[in-house]
Amino acid sequence: MDDIAPRLYLATPPLTEAAGFAPALNEALAAGDVASLLIRFAGADERTNEAIIRALAPAAQEKDVAVLVAAAPNVALRAGADGAHVSGCGDALAEAIKKLSPRYIVGAGELETRDDAMRAGEAGADYVMFSDVDRNALIDRVGWWAELFNTPCVARAATLADIAPLAETGADFILLDDAVWRDARGPAAAVAEALARLKGEGK
Repeated sequence: MDDIAPRLYLATPPLTEAAGFAPALNEALAAGDVASLLIRFAGADERTNEAIIRALAPAAQEKDVAVLVAAAPNVALRAGADGAHVSGCGDALAEAIKKLSPRYIVGAGELETRDDAMRAGEAGADYVMFSDVDRNALIDRVGWWAELFNTPCVARAATLADIAPLAETGADFILLDDAVWRDARGPAAAVAEALARLKGEGK
């Protein structure tokens, strides 16, 4: 394991439209170094989701933030995203890799077992994401992956306090979602604290 601090990966709540969320996103992106943004959707209508991506992605991409979408590869391509985030290690992942790799990023999440994670890595996913509800199980799985595999690993931190323990496991990215958007101080303060904790400066 190296001593390079993980980078921050933000994920939006499931969105039905962009305008109401844009101010919070802009606040978060202005607070410091964000590596990636995952845009999630509340519905399956492709036109609606493409409109959300087109409204939110440019502000992130202008800051060199890679924008991924929790959607089909064609939605990502049409709306100008940098890649897609896919659930599982099966046909959806294979299809995304076929359509997007190597020019665009393909991430795999919702991997229920270690075998699923290994299959996703072997299939060619650019990263695997672990988001187990149980904190100890998550720390164990991220540490296992970081020690044995070269494919980058994303670990979801449920709270800001979870960042440091996950960073110590060797995760390449720490994903934050509700911990940023529901912080009473606002998203900028949450991101600033998250970045400090990634560097070992926070408690």
